[in-house]
Amino acid sequence: MTTLTQPMTMTDLLAMPDDGKRRWLIDGELREEDMTRRNRYHSVSMANASTFLNNWRYAQPRPWGNVVCGEASVQLRADDETTGFGVDVAYVSADVMVAQTDAHTIIHGLPTLIVEITSPSTVLEDLHEKINTYLTSGVRLVWVIDPHYRTVTIYQPNDEPTFANARQELTGGDVLPGFAVLVSRLFE
Repeated sequence: MTTLTQPMTMTDLLAMPDDGKRRWLIDGELREEDMTRRNRYHSVSMANASTFLNNWRYAQPRPWGNVVCGEASVQLRADDETTGFGVDVAYVSADVMVAQTDAHTIIHGLPTLIVEITSPSTVLEDLHEKINTYLTSGVRLVWVIDPHYRTVTIYQPNDEPTFANARQELTGGDVLPGFAVLVSRLFE
């Protein structure tokens, strides 16, 4: 006899104890790892990515979206509680933000951009699964910032990843028009 179990939801995930585990859901399946030990390189990259994205956002016509950071909880599909993540940094468009309610502490809907920042404990298999889930869910742009190597890998749906080193410029392309920063500035 087979026992059927219900897929886990974001509500279930948020009810779990804060016990030092980093958790996320993919199609109702729980993934977890020991909490990443943040270091100053990770923190500097997160602060700088957030700052440069906010500077770009303020230069755009209203209505503005939001830049969120620090393990901001995101439920990728607004009508499906079975896939959600804590992300390092994200830009969420005004269209998605207007659908949020005061009752929700997590973002319901697709960010335009998700930024992951690697640390010494990053497991590549987990990172690749997250990137694949982001892209197949419809996130238009994913940046993986590596403070150790001072690089950014850029992912977009149906395209090969591209790479920018500290001497190159990171742009938002047609997803974040007008966004540009020298990659080295992310690590200063």
